[in-house]
Amino acid sequence: MQIIRKVPVKEILTESSRARLREKFEQRSQQLDQECRQLAFEQKKLERKPGVSKQEVERRFSKEIGRRKDQLRWLEYQRKQLDILPDESEIETDEVEALINVEEGDYWNDVIQERQIVIKDGKVIRAR
Repeated sequence: MQIIRKVPVKEILTESSRARLREKFEQRSQQLDQECRQLAFEQKKLERKPGVSKQEVERRFSKEIGRRKDQLRWLEYQRKQLDILPDESEIETDEVEALINVEEGDYWNDVIQERQIVIKDGKVIRAR
């Protein structure tokens, strides 16, 4: 049997990885900001429609906008960490899903143990 498990991806900081991560965080931040503005526009458009509950529209849209603002705060935190952490430090940059084989007789603790992928300058150096 196979199960799907989330695995964190960590990056070892170097000068080139810092620059690439700053750019990635900035692009993602701009995208989330644009999505927030678009959602606010769509919310106002829907609220003006007759027969639509303003409270329901506001509740749904504020939930989505809030989710994106949380992601923006997380990106800001990661950006600050990028400036603070010394070279060769690990920073979590992503999360992927992995298929894990589970067979009868396997030790459950071995199956559920924490796994992670470590990258340095775009190259996988450890998959633990």
